[in-house]
Amino acid sequence: MIDYLSQYSIIYIGLIASLAAGLCTGLGALPIFFTKDVSHKTLDTMLGFAAGVMLSATSFSLIVPAIEYAGEGIIGARVAVIGILAGGIFLDLMDQHAPHSHILKLSKNGEKNNLTRVWLFVIAITLHNFPEGLAVGVGFGNGDVGNGLAIAIAIGLQNIPEGLAVALALIREKYSATKAFLIALASGLVEPIGGVIGVGLVHVATPILPYALTFAAGAMLYVICDEIIPETQKHGYERYATYGLLIGFVLMMFLDISLG
Repeated sequence: MIDYLSQYSIIYIGLIASLAAGLCTGLGALPIFFTKDVSHKTLDTMLGFAAGVMLSATSFSLIVPAIEYAGEGIIGARVAVIGILAGGIFLDLMDQHAPHSHILKLSKNGEKNNLTRVWLFVIAITLHNFPEGLAVGVGFGNGDVGNGLAIAIAIGLQNIPEGLAVALALIREKYSATKAFLIALASGLVEPIGGVIGVGLVHVATPILPYALTFAAGAMLYVICDEIIPETQKHGYERYATYGLLIGFVLMMFLDISLG
Protein backbone atom coordinates (compact mmCIF):
# COMPACT_ATOMS: atom_id res chain seq x y z
CA MET A 1 0.00 0.00 0.00
CA ILE A 2 2.87 2.35 0.82
CA ASP A 3 4.38 1.83 -2.65
CA TYR A 4 0.99 2.52 -4.22
CA LEU A 5 0.51 5.76 -2.26
CA SER A 6 4.04 6.93 -3.05
CA GLN A 7 3.03 7.69 -6.65
CA TYR A 8 0.77 10.52 -5.52
CA SER A 9 1.65 14.04 -4.36
CA ILE A 10 2.77 14.02 -0.74
CA ILE A 11 0.60 17.07 -0.03
CA TYR A 12 -2.45 15.25 -1.40
CA ILE A 13 -1.67 12.16 0.70
CA GLY A 14 -1.17 14.30 3.81
CA LEU A 15 -4.50 16.05 3.22
CA ILE A 16 -6.42 12.80 2.78
CA ALA A 17 -4.73 11.13 5.76
CA SER A 18 -5.38 14.06 8.10
CA LEU A 19 -8.98 14.26 6.84
CA ALA A 20 -9.46 10.55 7.54
CA ALA A 21 -8.00 10.97 11.03
CA GLY A 22 -10.33 13.91 11.69
CA LEU A 23 -13.37 11.99 10.46
CA CYS A 24 -12.69 9.36 13.12
CA THR A 25 -14.33 11.72 15.63
CA GLY A 26 -17.56 11.05 13.75
CA LEU A 27 -16.85 7.32 13.77
CA GLY A 28 -16.46 7.46 17.53
CA ALA A 29 -19.79 9.28 17.89
CA LEU A 30 -21.81 6.65 15.99
CA PRO A 31 -22.76 4.57 19.08
CA ILE A 32 -25.04 7.38 20.30
CA PHE A 33 -27.55 6.36 17.61
CA PHE A 34 -27.90 2.98 19.34
CA THR A 35 -27.42 3.76 23.02
CA LYS A 36 -27.25 6.85 25.20
CA ASP A 37 -25.76 5.03 28.16
CA VAL A 38 -22.02 4.42 27.79
CA SER A 39 -20.43 3.68 31.15
CA HIS A 40 -17.56 5.68 32.60
CA LYS A 41 -15.60 2.43 32.76
CA THR A 42 -15.89 1.94 29.00
CA LEU A 43 -15.12 5.56 28.19
CA ASP A 44 -12.15 5.75 30.59
CA THR A 45 -10.72 2.54 29.14
CA MET A 46 -11.08 3.93 25.62
CA LEU A 47 -9.45 7.21 26.62
CA GLY A 48 -6.59 5.29 28.27
CA PHE A 49 -6.20 3.35 25.02
CA ALA A 50 -6.13 6.66 23.12
CA ALA A 51 -3.43 8.01 25.44
CA GLY A 52 -1.32 4.90 24.86
CA VAL A 53 -1.68 5.18 21.09
CA MET A 54 -0.69 8.84 21.12
CA LEU A 55 2.21 8.23 23.48
CA SER A 56 3.58 5.49 21.25
CA ALA A 57 3.19 7.61 18.12
CA THR A 58 4.89 10.52 19.87
CA SER A 59 7.86 8.34 20.75
CA PHE A 60 8.34 6.18 17.65
CA SER A 61 6.85 8.30 14.85
CA LEU A 62 7.93 11.78 15.94
CA ILE A 63 10.77 11.97 18.47
CA VAL A 64 12.91 9.05 17.25
CA PRO A 65 12.77 10.08 13.53
CA ALA A 66 13.43 13.71 14.49
CA ILE A 67 16.63 12.76 16.33
CA GLU A 68 17.71 10.61 13.37
CA TYR A 69 17.17 13.50 10.94
CA ALA A 70 18.88 16.04 13.21
CA GLY A 71 21.94 13.93 13.91
CA GLU A 72 23.16 11.71 16.69
CA GLY A 73 24.54 12.89 19.99
CA ILE A 74 24.14 16.34 21.44
CA ILE A 75 22.72 17.87 18.25
CA GLY A 76 19.78 15.49 18.04
CA ALA A 77 19.15 15.74 21.77
CA ARG A 78 19.18 19.54 21.62
CA VAL A 79 16.68 19.61 18.75
CA ALA A 80 14.39 17.23 20.64
CA VAL A 81 14.51 19.31 23.82
CA ILE A 82 13.82 22.58 22.00
CA GLY A 83 11.01 21.18 19.86
CA ILE A 84 9.22 19.25 22.61
CA LEU A 85 9.26 22.17 25.03
CA ALA A 86 8.14 24.58 22.30
CA GLY A 87 5.19 22.33 21.39
CA GLY A 88 4.11 21.92 24.99
CA ILE A 89 4.42 25.62 25.76
CA PHE A 90 2.46 26.46 22.61
CA LEU A 91 -0.45 24.26 23.72
CA ASP A 92 -0.29 25.72 27.23
CA LEU A 93 -0.46 29.27 25.88
CA MET A 94 -3.30 28.30 23.58
CA ASP A 95 -5.21 26.90 26.56
CA GLN A 96 -4.63 30.08 28.55
CA HIS A 97 -5.34 32.67 25.90
CA ALA A 98 -7.71 31.08 23.37
CA PRO A 99 -11.13 32.82 23.21
CA HIS A 100 -12.96 29.79 24.63
CA SER A 101 -11.41 30.38 28.04
CA HIS A 102 -13.33 33.65 28.38
CA ILE A 103 -16.75 32.03 28.04
CA LEU A 104 -16.55 31.44 31.78
CA LYS A 105 -17.12 35.15 32.30
CA LEU A 106 -20.58 34.81 30.80
CA SER A 107 -21.79 32.66 33.68
CA LYS A 108 -23.55 34.30 36.58
CA ASN A 109 -21.66 34.62 39.84
CA GLY A 110 -18.59 33.10 38.21
CA GLU A 111 -20.14 29.62 38.18
CA LYS A 112 -20.11 27.46 35.08
CA ASN A 113 -23.37 25.80 34.17
CA ASN A 114 -23.37 22.35 32.60
CA LEU A 115 -23.93 23.59 29.06
CA THR A 116 -21.06 26.04 29.31
CA ARG A 117 -18.76 23.29 30.54
CA VAL A 118 -19.82 21.06 27.66
CA TRP A 119 -19.10 23.71 25.06
CA LEU A 120 -15.76 24.53 26.67
CA PHE A 121 -14.95 20.83 26.31
CA VAL A 122 -16.09 20.74 22.66
CA ILE A 123 -14.09 23.85 21.74
CA ALA A 124 -11.02 22.60 23.60
CA ILE A 125 -11.17 19.31 21.67
CA THR A 126 -11.52 21.22 18.40
CA LEU A 127 -8.56 23.48 19.18
CA HIS A 128 -6.39 20.52 20.14
CA ASN A 129 -7.25 18.74 16.90
CA PHE A 130 -5.35 21.37 14.91
CA PRO A 131 -1.87 20.44 16.20
CA GLU A 132 -2.84 16.78 15.82
CA GLY A 133 -3.52 17.43 12.14
CA LEU A 134 -0.24 19.33 12.02
CA ALA A 135 1.52 16.24 13.39
CA VAL A 136 0.03 14.10 10.61
CA GLY A 137 1.15 16.60 7.95
CA VAL A 138 4.64 16.87 9.39
CA GLY A 139 4.90 13.08 9.37
CA PHE A 140 4.38 13.10 5.60
CA GLY A 141 6.45 16.22 5.02
CA ASN A 142 9.73 14.50 4.16
CA GLY A 143 8.07 12.03 1.81
CA ASP A 144 8.06 9.16 4.31
CA VAL A 145 4.61 7.72 3.64
CA GLY A 146 5.00 4.91 6.19
CA ASN A 147 5.81 7.31 9.02
CA GLY A 148 2.97 9.63 8.06
CA LEU A 149 0.50 6.75 7.94
CA ALA A 150 1.59 5.56 11.38
CA ILE A 151 0.88 9.01 12.85
CA ALA A 152 -2.43 9.29 10.99
CA ILE A 153 -3.54 5.90 12.33
CA ALA A 154 -2.53 6.91 15.84
CA ILE A 155 -4.43 10.19 15.68
CA GLY A 156 -7.45 8.48 14.12
CA LEU A 157 -7.58 5.84 16.87
CA GLN A 158 -7.22 8.54 19.49
CA ASN A 159 -10.05 10.58 17.93
CA ILE A 160 -12.59 7.76 18.27
CA PRO A 161 -13.06 7.99 22.06
CA GLU A 162 -12.81 11.79 21.83
CA GLY A 163 -15.70 11.85 19.37
CA LEU A 164 -17.74 9.59 21.63
CA ALA A 165 -16.98 11.77 24.66
CA VAL A 166 -18.08 14.93 22.83
CA ALA A 167 -21.29 13.34 21.55
CA LEU A 168 -22.22 11.88 24.95
CA ALA A 169 -21.65 15.22 26.65
CA LEU A 170 -24.04 16.88 24.20
CA ILE A 171 -26.62 14.09 24.53
CA ARG A 172 -26.67 14.64 28.29
CA GLU A 173 -27.54 18.28 27.60
CA LYS A 174 -30.62 17.18 25.59
CA TYR A 175 -29.13 17.60 22.11
CA SER A 176 -30.55 15.21 19.53
CA ALA A 177 -28.39 12.29 18.43
CA THR A 178 -28.05 13.82 14.95
CA LYS A 179 -26.91 17.21 16.23
CA ALA A 180 -24.52 15.63 18.72
CA PHE A 181 -23.04 13.47 15.97
CA LEU A 182 -22.59 16.39 13.58
CA ILE A 183 -20.91 18.56 16.23
CA ALA A 184 -18.56 15.72 17.18
CA LEU A 185 -17.76 15.18 13.51
CA ALA A 186 -17.14 18.88 12.94
CA SER A 187 -14.71 19.03 15.88
CA GLY A 188 -12.32 16.83 13.92
CA LEU A 189 -12.52 18.70 10.63
CA VAL A 190 -9.85 21.23 11.63
CA GLU A 191 -7.28 18.44 11.31
CA PRO A 192 -6.98 18.60 7.49
CA ILE A 193 -6.14 22.31 7.83
CA GLY A 194 -3.29 21.51 10.19
CA GLY A 195 -2.30 18.59 7.97
CA VAL A 196 -1.90 20.71 4.84
CA ILE A 197 0.04 23.38 6.74
CA GLY A 198 2.33 20.77 8.28
CA VAL A 199 3.15 18.90 5.10
CA GLY A 200 3.50 22.12 3.13
CA LEU A 201 5.92 23.78 5.55
CA VAL A 202 8.17 20.75 5.87
CA HIS A 203 7.99 19.99 2.14
CA VAL A 204 9.36 23.41 1.18
CA ALA A 205 11.76 23.81 4.12
CA THR A 206 13.33 20.41 4.86
CA PRO A 207 15.76 21.73 7.54
CA ILE A 208 12.82 22.47 9.85
CA LEU A 209 11.66 18.83 9.77
CA PRO A 210 13.34 17.72 13.05
CA TYR A 211 12.00 20.79 14.86
CA ALA A 212 8.52 20.33 13.37
CA LEU A 213 8.43 16.65 14.38
CA THR A 214 9.48 17.36 17.96
CA PHE A 215 7.16 20.39 18.16
CA ALA A 216 4.26 18.12 17.19
CA ALA A 217 5.49 15.59 19.77
CA GLY A 218 5.50 18.22 22.50
CA ALA A 219 1.99 19.33 21.58
CA MET A 220 0.73 15.75 21.69
CA LEU A 221 2.46 15.06 25.01
CA TYR A 222 0.75 18.11 26.47
CA VAL A 223 -2.67 16.88 25.32
CA ILE A 224 -1.98 13.41 26.77
CA CYS A 225 -0.85 14.70 30.16
CA ASP A 226 -3.15 17.69 30.55
CA GLU A 227 -6.37 16.42 29.00
CA ILE A 228 -6.63 12.70 28.43
CA ILE A 229 -4.95 10.99 31.39
CA PRO A 230 -6.51 13.24 34.07
CA GLU A 231 -9.94 12.58 32.58
CA THR A 232 -9.44 8.82 33.03
CA GLN A 233 -8.65 9.19 36.75
CA LYS A 234 -11.90 10.78 37.94
CA HIS A 235 -14.40 7.94 38.13
CA GLY A 236 -12.64 5.08 39.92
CA TYR A 237 -11.58 3.10 36.85
CA GLU A 238 -7.90 4.00 36.85
CA ARG A 239 -6.79 0.37 36.51
CA TYR A 240 -8.92 -0.14 33.39
CA ALA A 241 -7.56 3.08 31.91
CA THR A 242 -3.99 1.98 32.69
CA TYR A 243 -4.43 -1.33 30.91
CA GLY A 244 -6.08 0.53 28.03
CA LEU A 245 -3.00 2.74 27.83
CA LEU A 246 -0.66 -0.26 27.81
CA ILE A 247 -2.64 -2.01 25.07
CA GLY A 248 -2.83 1.18 23.00
CA PHE A 249 0.90 1.74 23.37
CA VAL A 250 2.00 -1.74 22.30
CA LEU A 251 -0.55 -1.90 19.46
CA MET A 252 0.64 1.40 18.03
CA MET A 253 4.27 0.39 18.52
CA PHE A 254 3.61 -2.78 16.54
CA LEU A 255 1.86 -0.86 13.73
CA ASP A 256 4.58 1.78 13.66
CA ILE A 257 7.39 -0.76 13.38
CA SER A 258 5.47 -2.79 10.80
CA LEU A 259 4.71 0.24 8.63
CA GLY A 260 8.26 1.52 9.06
